[in-house]
Amino acid sequence: MTSLPHTPAESNEHVGPSVVWFRDDLRVGDHPALHAALARHRPIVAVYVFDDESPGVRTLGGAARWWLHQSLRSLGATLEALGGGLILRRGPAAPIITEIARETDAAAVFWNRRYGSAERMIDTAIKAELRADGVDAHSFAGSLLFEPWTIQTGQGGSYSVFTPFWRACQAGPPPRAPYPSPDTVSGWSGSLATDSLDDWGLEPSAPDWADGLRAAWQPGETSAQQMLGRFLAESLPRYGAERDEPAQNATSRLSPYLRWGEISPHQVWAATQEAQRSLSGPALASATRFLTEVGWREFAYHVLFHAPELATKNLRPAFDAFPWPELDHEAVTAWQQGRTGFALVDAGMRELWRTGSMHNRVRMVTASFLIKNMLVDWRVGERWFWDTLVDADAASNPFGWQWVAGSGADAAPYFRIFNPELQAAKFDPHQQYIRANVPEYGTDAYPAPLVDLGETRRAALAAYDKVKAQSAS
Repeated sequence: MTSLPHTPAESNEHVGPSVVWFRDDLRVGDHPALHAALARHRPIVAVYVFDDESPGVRTLGGAARWWLHQSLRSLGATLEALGGGLILRRGPAAPIITEIARETDAAAVFWNRRYGSAERMIDTAIKAELRADGVDAHSFAGSLLFEPWTIQTGQGGSYSVFTPFWRACQAGPPPRAPYPSPDTVSGWSGSLATDSLDDWGLEPSAPDWADGLRAAWQPGETSAQQMLGRFLAESLPRYGAERDEPAQNATSRLSPYLRWGEISPHQVWAATQEAQRSLSGPALASATRFLTEVGWREFAYHVLFHAPELATKNLRPAFDAFPWPELDHEAVTAWQQGRTGFALVDAGMRELWRTGSMHNRVRMVTASFLIKNMLVDWRVGERWFWDTLVDADAASNPFGWQWVAGSGADAAPYFRIFNPELQAAKFDPHQQYIRANVPEYGTDAYPAPLVDLGETRRAALAAYDKVKAQSAS
């Protein structure tokens, strides 16, 4: 049996409801803040604040905004079915949350933690103001298996290499079991103004470019659980052998659901461990490999927590001296549109534009091509992915780009350059993925190669030699 998260005893004279502030945790199952609020046996005011104004909070990209619209609609319907509802507000979070607490005479405000620097500062200020007003304000661990500050090196610092980080995670207490979904959520009977979701303009309209996203995805908590169930039943046993092949349906496709918190890592961890019990041999190794990939998400957030400028600043200062040439905007546009003349790169970029996602192996190939064959600063690619990915994540997205560039934590060496032709031959040998995304491949309509792979590889390595020489001097 899973116990509820610790909830401090009520200690104030406020007689109103408990406010649950939803953020990147758009679910009701395994939601520590919601469960702590329910344990107080008071009515619930569930709130989501669309904050695109507070300093330091990164503005969502187009694909992420589309997903958020669908996810909020799904969460609102779920809460209504349970007897509650969802209040929507747009603007700076701090004054909105404190005003809602005062307007409802809230006894408590609960939320699950975020890990970016700006978000932590906002949360700390809100918590202090609420407590000064006599409101119980508490945050909970709902989005990560291991809180970033709890995993430390022997010297008390943070980790920069994955393997010892993950070893340290596994050496401590195991992840807790998921909290159960509530049977009811008793809504507050008072009147509270709420925005119309449609008025936020999260969905594209002129033009409406989201048809491919709608065809590829069904956001929401129910869909997340269905996706996990299908993966464990159909793909987990072969995950280890086929996860790098984009034409195979071997990956979990859970990344956007995890990014928006429609499923928690604790739910994924627990369900995978349960599935492991019936596996052996290579299938068991596949499950272990998948849990390790969940660990890479944890590592990305560990790095973000200790390096909040992850999306804009090289983790390795030596890369500040990298001699990026003047940006060729036409070439970048060709990369964005999947017109580089390298089939695996083009297939990935077109899949991204159509579906808001891209197979992880192909993400590495497309990123390597932009950085090391086109000599384009990794931040340019990171911003494009941020705008076009439905799973655009404040930690994983910049972490992955810095990993490929060689400037980040536990990064691939700069001299490791993913040759897109060799990668295609190895991981899409029958061109199933390529032809599904680039129908004109092999015809006269397909563009000529944008660059010479050999020449650009040599140019990239020469540029890196300058960085090494400067750092050594």
